[in-house]
Amino acid sequence: MAKTIIVSNRLPVKISQEKDEFTYKPSEGGLATGLGSIYKQGDNIWIGWPGLPVSKTEHRQEITENLKKESMRPVFLTANEIEDFYEGFSNETLWPNFHYFNQYIVFDNGLWKAYQKVNRKFAKEIAEVLEPDDTIWVHDYQLLLLPEMLREFAPKASIGFFLHIPFPSYESFRLLPWRRELLNGMLGADFLAFHTYDDMRHFLSSVNRLAGLGNSNGQINVDNRKVMVDALPMGIDYDKYAQAAASPETLAREVRYRTSVGEQRLILSIDRLDYSKGIPQRLKAFEIFLDENPEYREKVSLLMVVVPSRDQVGKYKELKEEVDLLVGRINGKYARLNWTPIHYFYRSFPLHALSAFYRMADVALVTPMRDGMNLVCKEFIASKLDQKGVLILSEMAGASKELSDAILINPNDLHELVDAIKRALTMPEKEQIAHMSVMQDSLKRYNIHHWVNIFMERLNFIKTEQKALETQLVDEGIRQTLTENYKKAKKRLIFLDYDGTLVGFHSDPTKTKPDKELRSILSKLTKDKKNRVVVISGRGRENLEEWLADFDLEIIAEHGVWIREKGSEFKTLTHLNDGWKDAIMKVLEGYVDRTPGSFVEKKDYSLVWHYRKVETGLGEARTRELTSHLKYITVDKNLKVLEGNKVVEIKNSEIDKGRAATVWLNKHQADFIMACGDDWTDEDTFKAMPSEAFTIKVGSTSSAAQYRVTDFTEIRQILKDLT
Repeated sequence: MAKTIIVSNRLPVKISQEKDEFTYKPSEGGLATGLGSIYKQGDNIWIGWPGLPVSKTEHRQEITENLKKESMRPVFLTANEIEDFYEGFSNETLWPNFHYFNQYIVFDNGLWKAYQKVNRKFAKEIAEVLEPDDTIWVHDYQLLLLPEMLREFAPKASIGFFLHIPFPSYESFRLLPWRRELLNGMLGADFLAFHTYDDMRHFLSSVNRLAGLGNSNGQINVDNRKVMVDALPMGIDYDKYAQAAASPETLAREVRYRTSVGEQRLILSIDRLDYSKGIPQRLKAFEIFLDENPEYREKVSLLMVVVPSRDQVGKYKELKEEVDLLVGRINGKYARLNWTPIHYFYRSFPLHALSAFYRMADVALVTPMRDGMNLVCKEFIASKLDQKGVLILSEMAGASKELSDAILINPNDLHELVDAIKRALTMPEKEQIAHMSVMQDSLKRYNIHHWVNIFMERLNFIKTEQKALETQLVDEGIRQTLTENYKKAKKRLIFLDYDGTLVGFHSDPTKTKPDKELRSILSKLTKDKKNRVVVISGRGRENLEEWLADFDLEIIAEHGVWIREKGSEFKTLTHLNDGWKDAIMKVLEGYVDRTPGSFVEKKDYSLVWHYRKVETGLGEARTRELTSHLKYITVDKNLKVLEGNKVVEIKNSEIDKGRAATVWLNKHQADFIMACGDDWTDEDTFKAMPSEAFTIKVGSTSSAAQYRVTDFTEIRQILKDLT
């Protein structure tokens, strides 16, 4: 039976050790809850670090056996690996970079080597349980290299990856010396998902500018494999929090807490200790609020929970001290015998305690400087059974894209935050209920289970797409079959694209005339009376007519605008209009003016913008912009916009290579048919071919062709072998 293998840095269990005794307690995190429905089914398994260093062999065996009963498999890490891989590279290099705190990055090649080593360790553990039809779902920034490592020993595996933190802009990501290795690691996955469209856009931009790979509608071609990228915001287990809020234990706690606090209105803040959470800024805003609004003193308190995290690390230790000082200063400045402005807890709380806090709070203050999603705000909303309460949410949290009914603020603007606190405390109940009900409806629909299902659906979809476009590398066996069929045939029909298929690319498109080798190949092919050779190209007819005049072959030029059969002149397949060219030419010239190295090639019924000489990155960025611009202005015109290899072409939409090739297929019976091409414009040719034809794609992108080769030199070798 095929199984699903979930992989994350930590297993969804807390293991504690006293002497030689181990106790196991399930994690209550959102991921553990959402994936609980998956990893405990059938033979499914969750692989990850058990949360503590274990050196003794007998202890490792004991933990492995106990976890196996819970469908888990541990990856044991040494104390040094935890320090260098997790505390080091993951949290002192990737975390600050991905959250835009680049001043805190530690650049250390030793930490990078530890990161590679641990990712490899995870790969080896997966290799021991992986079977051909299994699905692997990798999670988060600690395992960015893992998908590619898995792909190395399981090239056909179904691999998904989800990033739970933000993906930074190209300008931030490019600071990392290991940026290309990290991107290539991620691109080992078939489906990559992020919380927000911005994260997805930043990733695609970095892939384009650092790996040189473009995308079409979020799909990237990587080594003859289509990879899909999408935004899938993670939800919470809505019912779990709603039920917890209604439970007797939560209600009892609320009564106790409320008795202790009194009749104060409460503003709730819950965070892990981290510089990305904006805790000091929140405290400063609350201080300004009390200073500017004295009427709220003794009436409003801030209930602040900070969960301990890495407080022995320098930056975190400093942050803890700053928070302690701010809380002390504000309480010292404003406190009364019967009123404490800030109730501050530096510890974690169980679910029912948090649920009581959510119920009691009039306002939730969730204002991170940068956050992948932030589930606290969603838990607060799910716990509001009476639908009364206000959420103040940072625009920099991924959740802000979904929860637009919250009061959205820029956490860098303290005065905007102060105004938001006042607005929240004065919001009429009717308005609170209206906003809260909208957000609750959204969270109920897009809950954690919906997120898991959609992720798996998208991963299955792209694997199906890959299989449909799978091309087989031409090997000795296929070459032999091709040659045997060629020799047996009495009538042959051979379609050959020109640029990229018979010749390599050149920055000047006029400098790719047939060389001595190609002239020899074409001469032998065309002298054989059994062969009908058709050069089918996007080039203009003048070039092709001049360069191929010495050979007895037929020509399809400009993607099928012009055709020339043996013994006749060039003619068009259909009546075409070129009245659109002047207006489009002005647009293209505008892009040439702004893009040094680019130029426009004019053909009879098409225009081509070339950017082979343009700076890497700029050319691709301009291409996205130009393609979008052209598609917008040609939406009501009979034109098609095509992206090729370092070109963008605009032509009449009723023209394509497939239609032109069909003219020959209908007129000339053949018992051997072959078509070779490299561009996605050649896909029309491949699709027009009968099932028995040999279709060969040049390059590594997905294709409707049966077979593929690496470059034009292999096509030449195949043609030599045939002749």
